[in-house]
Amino acid sequence: MLKKQKLFTTQQHKKKKNNNNLFEILSEELIFTILDFLEGDPPTKKSFSLVCKSFYFIESKHRRTLTPLRTDHLPAVFNRYPSVTDLDLTLCPRVTDKSLALVAAADGAVAAVARANNLEKLWLGRCKLVTDMGIGCVAVGCRKLRLICLKWCVGVGDLGVELVAIKCKELRTLDLSYLPITEKCLSSIFKLQHLEDLVLEGCYGIDDDSLDDDVFKQGSKTLKKLDISGCQNISHIGLSKLTSISGSIEQLILADGSPVTLVLADGLNKLSMLQSIILDGCLVTSSGLMAIGNLCISLKELSLSKCMGVTNEALSFLVSKHKDLRKLDITCCRKITDVSIASIANSCINLTSLRMESCTLVPREAFVLIGQKCHYLEELDLTDNEIDDEGLKSISRCSSLSSLKVGICLNITDRGLAYVGMYCSKLKELDLYRSTGITDLGIAAVCRGCLDLEMINTAYCTSITDSSLFSLSKCSNLKILEIRGCLLVTCIGLAAIAINCKQLSRLDIKKCYNIDDSGMIPLAHFSQNLRQINMSYSSVTDVGLLTLAGISCLQSFTMLHLQGLVPGGLASALLACRGLTKVKLHLSLRSQLPEPLIRHVEARGCVFEWRDKVFQAELDPKCWKMQLEDLMQ
Repeated sequence: MLKKQKLFTTQQHKKKKNNNNLFEILSEELIFTILDFLEGDPPTKKSFSLVCKSFYFIESKHRRTLTPLRTDHLPAVFNRYPSVTDLDLTLCPRVTDKSLALVAAADGAVAAVARANNLEKLWLGRCKLVTDMGIGCVAVGCRKLRLICLKWCVGVGDLGVELVAIKCKELRTLDLSYLPITEKCLSSIFKLQHLEDLVLEGCYGIDDDSLDDDVFKQGSKTLKKLDISGCQNISHIGLSKLTSISGSIEQLILADGSPVTLVLADGLNKLSMLQSIILDGCLVTSSGLMAIGNLCISLKELSLSKCMGVTNEALSFLVSKHKDLRKLDITCCRKITDVSIASIANSCINLTSLRMESCTLVPREAFVLIGQKCHYLEELDLTDNEIDDEGLKSISRCSSLSSLKVGICLNITDRGLAYVGMYCSKLKELDLYRSTGITDLGIAAVCRGCLDLEMINTAYCTSITDSSLFSLSKCSNLKILEIRGCLLVTCIGLAAIAINCKQLSRLDIKKCYNIDDSGMIPLAHFSQNLRQINMSYSSVTDVGLLTLAGISCLQSFTMLHLQGLVPGGLASALLACRGLTKVKLHLSLRSQLPEPLIRHVEARGCVFEWRDKVFQAELDPKCWKMQLEDLMQ
């Protein structure tokens, strides 16, 4: 009888315990689905994992992506998150072979990386202390890698790259930008059977002579994207050899490379799948551009940003032949006029992206035509152009517009911006840099109609006050706010942003003289996603800086010419902000900070940038633009 009673009591206790924790009845699969919806919101995922022990362990199993700030935490991190497939170490500039490879210390960070045999994606950008030895360890331990980025890992050469290519046979993406490699590793690279994206940007050791036939004996038939930007030692001859390895290339990036001549353009005819050509910064000849127009393929994307030599005749001919263009970049093509714009608008009516910053010969009437013809635009960059309110009114017909840049457009006012607010409800990015005709009324109109706004730049719009910040505080998805040089904003407006815009990650309050330490308090309390802040020339002191130490995500701050900043307070703030990766300070502070402190902060992964910049008074916007034009001539 006693046994039965005891068994009954135990069952009742378990039933009561289960009733108290209803989460226990949720399946792991269901919780994984919930966590999928929380991707991109780290604070919420952290709160989720703290609900109960089971949620803590399930969140650990679910996590696939890590972006650590310190390498010494990697062993513990991999023990907690065994299922990680994507690892980004670009924010750990102090990654070394010792921390990457299992050479001397079994608990080294790279030993941990090498043990993470489920890794599929690894970013090591700017880890300049890593050498072939460390990369070799990763190659041996992480055979499932599908992506590896070694950009600016200048200690890695042919041997390390060759080991990666030999051991990691599942690679799809390989970024070798600015590595001191030669043709010695190329044959191994082109034997990869699944390679789709190869980046050789700035690899100056590769030239026409090094690209012999032995390199391409097998060839990578799967290659879809090839980037040889800045490889000025590769002419049309080397390019022809490179493109011969795969007829399936869809995107070719030749920025800052050899001149675009008739011979080079003719060599692209063999690429029957080509859809995108990036020629930024290249010298372009009319014959070369017209030859691209005559290609048998139908281009979807063409970028001619900062290309010298682009003329109305050549550009008009090209767009008339490639009417299915979706993306076109003619930034700083200073010779084109309304003739080119008319050809673009009439031929490429399906454009989704048009970038034409500083096309200063285009008259204001031409922008009306863009709005009349190109209704599918999602991205439009008209920075430093003659567009006026009538142009904005016409462009507001592009109801799918998500990004609009009209900085340094001195002819636009609140009237034109009001049309954007009324009809472009999908707008997420708005750049009004130095467009001084904009006031609080224009910002209010945008905020009423564009509630999904994520980024706004009103730098040097000197009529902006706290009223604009109150309006912007209704945009709860706001992530980037640049109000540099808005002299009338105060801590009151900034507090409204901090309280209501919890996703704020980047803030620029440079030359906001009325913002002081009291403005940092609401930021520290509410803006827990803040990663980057520029406080130069403001009234913030080291007291306000110390307040920001409570933001665990803070990675970068810039503080030039802060009158209330003293060495002792700055030192305390640098120690307190443990997640810092970049700090910009005036050179005069370098000698006032203890050398051991600087070394300690650098050892944690922080890079100091010392600027010897004199105090600059602000120019009138029109004077500023005229000075800029003088420099460009």
